[in-house]
Amino acid sequence: MMDKDSVKQLDAILRPQSVAVIGASTSPDKMGHEILKNIIDSGFKGSVHPINPKADVILDLPCHKSVKDIEGPVDLAVIIIPARFVPQAVQECGEKGVKGAIIITGGFAEAGEEGEELQQQVIAAAQKFDVRLIGPNCQGVNNPHHPLCASWPLLTYAGKVALISQSGTVGAAMMDWFSEEKLGTSSFVSMGNRADVDEADLIAYFNQDPNTEVIAAYIEGIKRPEQFIQAVEQLQKPLVILKSGRTPKGKVAAESHTKALAGADAIYEALFAKYDICRAYTAEEFYDYAKALAYLKPPQGNRILFITTSGGAAILATDQAEQEGLDVSPLPQEAVEAITPLIPAHAIKANPVDLTGDATARMFGDVMEVTRKYYDTLGVIFGDPVEDASKVVTADANELIIFYGGADVERHESELMHLKGIPVFPTPERGIKALARVLERKTLDAPQRPTLTVPAAGRQLPLHQAFARIAEQGLPCTDFALADSQSSAVQIAKEQGFPVALKISSPDILHKSDVGGVKLNLGSAEALEKAFDELLSAVKSSNPQARIDGVLVSKMASPGLEVIAGMNRDPQFGPVILFGLGGIMVEIFQDVSLRLLPLTREDALAMIREIKGYGLISGYRGRPAVDEEALADCLTAVARIAESDPEINEIDLNPLFAYPDGILVADARIIVRD
Repeated sequence: MMDKDSVKQLDAILRPQSVAVIGASTSPDKMGHEILKNIIDSGFKGSVHPINPKADVILDLPCHKSVKDIEGPVDLAVIIIPARFVPQAVQECGEKGVKGAIIITGGFAEAGEEGEELQQQVIAAAQKFDVRLIGPNCQGVNNPHHPLCASWPLLTYAGKVALISQSGTVGAAMMDWFSEEKLGTSSFVSMGNRADVDEADLIAYFNQDPNTEVIAAYIEGIKRPEQFIQAVEQLQKPLVILKSGRTPKGKVAAESHTKALAGADAIYEALFAKYDICRAYTAEEFYDYAKALAYLKPPQGNRILFITTSGGAAILATDQAEQEGLDVSPLPQEAVEAITPLIPAHAIKANPVDLTGDATARMFGDVMEVTRKYYDTLGVIFGDPVEDASKVVTADANELIIFYGGADVERHESELMHLKGIPVFPTPERGIKALARVLERKTLDAPQRPTLTVPAAGRQLPLHQAFARIAEQGLPCTDFALADSQSSAVQIAKEQGFPVALKISSPDILHKSDVGGVKLNLGSAEALEKAFDELLSAVKSSNPQARIDGVLVSKMASPGLEVIAGMNRDPQFGPVILFGLGGIMVEIFQDVSLRLLPLTREDALAMIREIKGYGLISGYRGRPAVDEEALADCLTAVARIAESDPEINEIDLNPLFAYPDGILVADARIIVRD
């Protein structure tokens, strides 16, 4: 935890009583002039001292040749001079008793060996006199609450979010967005090369800052892992991190930017999960998550009701809510009755509540009032230019406000809401994702995945008939035959050769293994007889009404890579061909590729190569590659069946075993129209 002395040292940078600008310029187009002017124009109430040996007065302030010439104490020096002169300037600051310095100048460690040597000289001078440093190669600091803008551009809106950034541009852009929306920030610190002060110091500092409610940090790498962990272990405020350098080339770019060690991204992912750090992957998420954590009241649970004038926006919101683990539960009948007299007769009384384009702000307010008690959050989507929308929303009231498509009215009403401390989000997706980060993980449901294909309706062919249809296309299948008794099953197995598999054949059972309808690796007649009885007993126990055609006996396939090939006849687009890893993997991971007809051989090969698990097909760590040409033959054969027989609604070859020299269909399901 940061001690009082450390806090006091950083106060000298973020809350100084006096500032010296070393490198202040008389030329308005120079950085030394702009920063001096921004310090003055920000409303800084302390003394400001320009340092320039060639000028007498800048911006009506008397100049000094050196910081040592200033009468009285100086808390902070802002240094904007060529890199080669910076070590001497820091030395003079130390001799003067300056407590903190911001080095705007670049040309240090990020610029090569010579710059690295200069940076070490700066560090040595600072450590000798206990001067805390921000930078070098940074965009300065801004504390609107103090106020002090030793940075650019000049932004003065005071808010709740402290921005820490290794990139001046990324941090300043975030500050600009907060300023544009009239929300403001509590502070902005551009860390640059982090020769001294780093993210661990600043997280600890802002954790104790009374004006900060959320800390948001853009980092390319963590400088001191042990101190960083100590800082986050002490956190009492939400921390949002945008971590770049996630990919191999992004990591290289990060390390060349400010010489930050970027590290393996999966380790950062684990670190953030352990300490409940909210990770953003884009600049928009970085902004939205910080904004939501600062201004949204945490809901008690995950139930949300959408109230909207736009059906389309509500569908987008519902999709995102399902993906994030929010519960878009139906509107209770009691609530339906309560809102009926408040809204137009043609409005949709469900979840979402669609008020249609006739809605007024008052109508929104009335519906919100009577439905609030049934849900943890009201997702209010003003989908049109709703005048006076700002009058019917309330701060700290578990309302997620989305204004989408309201043009000038939207901009005006959103600003009024922000001035009341109510965050407004510009799209349903951004708002819902941000809300989900405010909720505790334990209150969210498992995320719902997008639908893969529409389940096929119809009648399942008997298993032996499905195998026969597949074999007609020249696709190799395991030896199979239908047994109607234990003895016939034994006879078939002897003819095929052990080991064999038993599978229930029933038009009423889609997933045989789920009901005990599959027995594998039966190596003898005795094992088969026992398995036969167990299989029928299990199936009849779990599905007593199921029709049973018999038990399919099939020779066990040699071990291979399990994949799936199939077809689903979509009600709108017709046959859709599917390929992916097989067995239960397809249901768990949904790592599949899809194509509409017609399907060329090139299409089939592309499908095989675009799944995430393609490395298992192409050969991984010495394992032999499987026969992609044979897999492509299989996919084109499935496509031919779909084209030639419109009565077939679904084909499912799973598992389909792939080998280095071919394939083998081990199970098949075909559903036809009733």
